[in-house]
Amino acid sequence: MALDEARAVTIRDATAADFHTITRIYAHYVLHALATFEEVPPDENEMRARHASITNAGLPYLVAQADGEVVGYTYATAYRPRSAYRHTIEDSVYIADGHGGRGLGLALLSALIERCEAGPWRQMVAVVGNSGNAGSIALHARLGFEHVGVFRRVGYKHGQWVDTVLMQRPLGEDKALLPPR
Repeated sequence: MALDEARAVTIRDATAADFHTITRIYAHYVLHALATFEEVPPDENEMRARHASITNAGLPYLVAQADGEVVGYTYATAYRPRSAYRHTIEDSVYIADGHGGRGLGLALLSALIERCEAGPWRQMVAVVGNSGNAGSIALHARLGFEHVGVFRRVGYKHGQWVDTVLMQRPLGEDKALLPPR
C-alpha cells in the first residue's frame, strides 16, 4: 500500500451500519473463492448474529474503512469450543473484491493481533482455505505465523477438493507461563 493510501485507511470496530457491506464482501468469497468452505452466503441478519456472538465473547471484530467505505474486515473467534482451548483463537480476514494488494490485509491483521495480545489469549491460529491461497499464506507468515500443517482434501467446493493450511503464532510471549484459571 502506498503511504498516501495507508494514511487514508482507518481500522476501527465494526458497527451495525457496516453489515450490509460486510455481508456483500463475504458473499463474494462464498460464491467465487475457496477461502471459506461455506457454500451459501449468509444473509445480513446472520452476519449480525455472528458479530454479536464474537463481540459478546470479548473478541475483536474490526473493519478497514477508506474514503468512507468499508473495504475489508477481520475478527477472531474461539479456535474450538472445549474449555482447554480457551486461550487459543482463530483469525479471519476478508478484503473487498478489487481492493486486494493494497496492504489492507496487513493493516487489518496487524490491528487484530495487537488487540488480541492485550487479552488473555496465548495462541492465534490461521486455518487458510485452499493451499493455493498464496496471498493469505504470505500475509500470515509476514506477521509471524509458522506453517504447522496441511489438511489435504478436507473440503469440496466449486467442483474440486480443497486443502486447508494450518498456521500458528504466539500472542504476547511475555505473558506469564501459566494462564489464569
